[in-house]
Amino acid sequence: MAPIVRVRDLYKFFDQREAAAPVLKGVTFDVEPGEFVCVMGPSGSGKSTLLHILSGLDAADGGAVELAGKNLKELSDGERTLLRRLQVGYVFQFFNLLPNLTVLENVGLPLAIQGEHPSTKSGVLRAMLKRLGLEGKEGQFPHQLSGGEMQRTSIVRALAGGQPLLLCDEPTGNLSQKAGLEVMRILRQVCDEDRRTVVLVTHNPRDATFADRVLFLVDGTLDPAQALRGPNLTVEQVHERLAVLHI
Repeated sequence: MAPIVRVRDLYKFFDQREAAAPVLKGVTFDVEPGEFVCVMGPSGSGKSTLLHILSGLDAADGGAVELAGKNLKELSDGERTLLRRLQVGYVFQFFNLLPNLTVLENVGLPLAIQGEHPSTKSGVLRAMLKRLGLEGKEGQFPHQLSGGEMQRTSIVRALAGGQPLLLCDEPTGNLSQKAGLEVMRILRQVCDEDRRTVVLVTHNPRDATFADRVLFLVDGTLDPAQALRGPNLTVEQVHERLAVLHI
């Protein structure tokens, strides 16, 4: 089976001057369908930028990125938007829930964007909320939820459209340790049971232990030889690799 994400010799510059150093340089890796991949690196290392490029929200300055077999550079803006809508769900650090919509209305947004009326899938959405421990919260607004409940709501929203790839940007960054652990268990469950593909960026070693593979972004590059592979990674193993790489 072909990789759902294929990255080859990726470069990204924030400063377009000739002597400027790239934030991403020569990045190459694949993500297989159903795989859980974590990308770690220090703050400002380009982790979030990499996610944006994988989704087509940002453009690479060099190299190639393929999403579901499509070379993003060869697509028009409209084609990239459609591909993203069909292939990618997002889980953000800051939840990005609409404050004037209920939980059920928020998780139904991807269906509305795809041209479906959320009411036709109300039973499915309620079942997903129940699965993630949000039964009884359907009519509440974001300000009535805890941080963990808001993040679980955002995960249901990311799953609701049926996209096979979840891109997660520091999803536990604003959560307590307990709530963060719960979110990571859910993402692992989604990968194992639903065969969704998860690409997660984080600086949290505990989060990385849930992955099948941990890649380390150092000085704009990913060295495959430094990757850690699961299952059963420990926090100590991740800390040791971070120390070796001076992260």
